[in-house]
Amino acid sequence: MTTDKTRRWELMTSTEIAATVRAGMDLAILPVGATEQHGPHLATGTDSVSPEALAWRVSAATGAVVLPTLSYGLSLGHTSRWPGTLSLHPQTMTQVVVEIGRWVVASGFRRLIMLSGNGPNQPPLDSARLQLRHEFPRCRFRVLTMFFVSPRVQKRYSADADDFHANDGETSLLMHLRPEMVRPARAVDEEDVTPGLVWSYDMPATTRSGVVGRPRGSSARAGKALLDMLVEDTTDFVRKALAEKWPAVPGPLKPARPKPRRKSRGKVR
Repeated sequence: MTTDKTRRWELMTSTEIAATVRAGMDLAILPVGATEQHGPHLATGTDSVSPEALAWRVSAATGAVVLPTLSYGLSLGHTSRWPGTLSLHPQTMTQVVVEIGRWVVASGFRRLIMLSGNGPNQPPLDSARLQLRHEFPRCRFRVLTMFFVSPRVQKRYSADADDFHANDGETSLLMHLRPEMVRPARAVDEEDVTPGLVWSYDMPATTRSGVVGRPRGSSARAGKALLDMLVEDTTDFVRKALAEKWPAVPGPLKPARPKPRRKSRGKVR
């Protein structure tokens, strides 16, 4: 989905990108996904298609520029148990995002939101954010995982599983966005076995199919409702980011003045 109002980096010329920055839009969105197994019913590109489609719609509403999607993320937990997963190591992913961020800044942008469609991407993206903030202290960087953009979005995604994967929410969204990526007849339901556990486990330890949740109840109608919610709440987030001013840091702290000693009214002894 693209519209005349959607600003996609790869469809813009160099002069158009420069003109956008000069006009005051210095916020870019980097959709960050993954290429990993999503059970027998959902395509491996699910976690990349979802944040990309969301970012395009948010761009149309806010004017933010959307970078080309990074379709490789942190997916080591899926192991090689199921074919289809292509994962970066955490340090590799961090370095890739740092280098992308440097070039974004070099093009004049001063604000970058990393919009992730894969939960395990959070640690390497946060590491990249810290590195970029150190290198460019007058720029601003933020990691935003689409599942947690707002309480109601998080509640919708986790309705059938806390540690969800290829569940109702993810499947319904793809049934609406890209139905050719879904095989509804092959969907299986698997309950989440992780609530209350102390340690984190790889996927083969917690699911037989690669699914966590109940995708068999998914529908394109539910996916549209979820997308509308995502677009509304992410757009609100980006507008808030655009309006935010630098914190007003007060002047130097003044040392506290010692309190004068009160004269004693008692008798002198």
